[in-house]
Amino acid sequence: MSAVCKNVFEAILKYGHDEDFDPAVDNHFMPTDAPAGSPEKIEILRKRVELGQPLWHDDDRVDYSGLTGAIRPRE
Repeated sequence: MSAVCKNVFEAILKYGHDEDFDPAVDNHFMPTDAPAGSPEKIEILRKRVELGQPLWHDDDRVDYSGLTGAIRPRE
């Protein structure tokens, strides 16, 4: 098999599947205040996957209250 998988089926054959994935919660599984879609939140989700943790923590930020951002006028 080549180093690069050509499709999802090759990837499953090479790496297995997540059907039996059981996320582990440990002392490093902490909530985040990062807003959804932010680079910070995406990085946290990436690390959670890498560590075998659940993606979502019950105490993660669920809204955008208290945040400010740039307002661009419509063209």
